[in-house]
Amino acid sequence: MEPGLKQQRSTMSAMSPSPELDPARIVQDAEAAVEKINQARTDIARVIFGQEDVVERTLVTILSGGHGLLVGVPGLAKTKLVDTLGTVLGLNARRIQFTPDLMPSDILGAEVMEQAADGSRAFRFIPGPVFSQLLMADEINRASPRTQSALLQAMQEYHVTVAGHPHDLPRPFHVLATQNPLEQEGTYPLPEAQLDRFLMQIDVHYPDLEAERRILLETTGASEAKPRTVIQPEELQAFQQLVRRMPVGESVVEAILRLVRSARPAESGGDDDITRLIAWGPGPRASQALMLTVRARALVEGRLSPSIDDVLALAEPVLQHRMALTFSARADGHSIRDVIARVKARIG
Repeated sequence: MEPGLKQQRSTMSAMSPSPELDPARIVQDAEAAVEKINQARTDIARVIFGQEDVVERTLVTILSGGHGLLVGVPGLAKTKLVDTLGTVLGLNARRIQFTPDLMPSDILGAEVMEQAADGSRAFRFIPGPVFSQLLMADEINRASPRTQSALLQAMQEYHVTVAGHPHDLPRPFHVLATQNPLEQEGTYPLPEAQLDRFLMQIDVHYPDLEAERRILLETTGASEAKPRTVIQPEELQAFQQLVRRMPVGESVVEAILRLVRSARPAESGGDDDITRLIAWGPGPRASQALMLTVRARALVEGRLSPSIDDVLALAEPVLQHRMALTFSARADGHSIRDVIARVKARIG
């Protein structure tokens, strides 16, 4: 059993049991989940080097039941990460390379006319790559807004409608989209309302020296390490339900509310330095995202309940794509990260 779980067993046992929130059952399920998650992280680390924070945040996104936006320059193993996650989590993974000429039917699928042996004709639905459990939307900002909207609607509603007929997507269903932050020519930036569909924006940075040394030595030989399946889709869904059952302390709830509300210009507590920088801030969906992700992060780290440290650690990836700066703030050289850092300083 993880040390953090041992320390919290007595606290959990003091809580009143209920059918779905029985403390003993939560502890038992958490112990099993932590063991599996640790195995998954170990297997991922054999293939992905020097991206521990990225791996953790991606796992947190999936355990929270959401979708992630990976932002980084080419060559940082974003595609390899998605492939590895698909294998380790036992998910059917697909990849779509987004281009300006990509059509919604290329993602969702289409109905085609078929003629039977007796001469009768009927339409048959041919599902597109969105009918997978882990979908990589590579360079999502290169597709037209119409195509982007088709995918983002599927992300939100977990079904697609083709020729007037609804088709449910497989569950679990997660999208990991990528963007190149440098090359913006010929792209269609995602609107704010669609960015809000992503649970977290995960920035992918260059590996450090030792990690890059490992990459050189372990990926250019005659053979490479291969991931193995550690978790089954049914187990992953059970872990996602466990995350929603984990208790959250009142201090953590208050920290989430203060953080999100302080990032709105009209509710920054009279702090003019913050008010003048923010054009618009995160809505209630950001609070919901933090409420889920802090629990998932606690589970990934072997704890039964989240702390304020989890709120502070996830503030940037949850908030940065849900707010914008004023023109004057951008002209003065301020960044979203600067503003989030100021807001975090008021919380912790």
